[in-house]
Amino acid sequence: MATITLRGNPVPTSGDLPKVGGFAPPFSLVSRGLTDVTLKDYAGKWKVLNIFPSIDTPTCAMSVRKFNEKADKFGNAVVLCISEDLPFAMKRFCGTEGLDKVHTLSLMRGSYFAEDYGVRIMAGPLKGLTARACIVLDKDDKVLHAEMVKEIADEPDYEAALAALAKDSM
Repeated sequence: MATITLRGNPVPTSGDLPKVGGFAPPFSLVSRGLTDVTLKDYAGKWKVLNIFPSIDTPTCAMSVRKFNEKADKFGNAVVLCISEDLPFAMKRFCGTEGLDKVHTLSLMRGSYFAEDYGVRIMAGPLKGLTARACIVLDKDDKVLHAEMVKEIADEPDYEAALAALAKDSM
């Protein structure tokens, strides 16, 4: 179990992120269009998993905007923005913001994702939501980069994630 903080207060998570060099657990999540999407649907592509508590918070919204800006710089890569938010909220946000380069995925029918990836917040005011994390996978779902953001209110290290992606996805 990892411990992160929310405004300096310790918050436990359900486990640890997948290890760099290992393989990502399979998942089935829900797209903006309410279809089930699996990790296998992105086979052959490099993937950035931008995991966060809720798109309705400033830091989470900023991470989706920033990854949207950078998403098209890598030809064979997709950015998957993953949270507990309902697909309707993510669709509304991306539509209002004009964000069309990221794929938003909801845990609506795939809550096990949070446990499998070790990102379920186990206590505190955000209990039940996902912690902020960024995981980069190669085309075979091997973990190239894994960051559990230590302070929930902080943004992920975009440059480290994109550097891991840049090594192989071009």
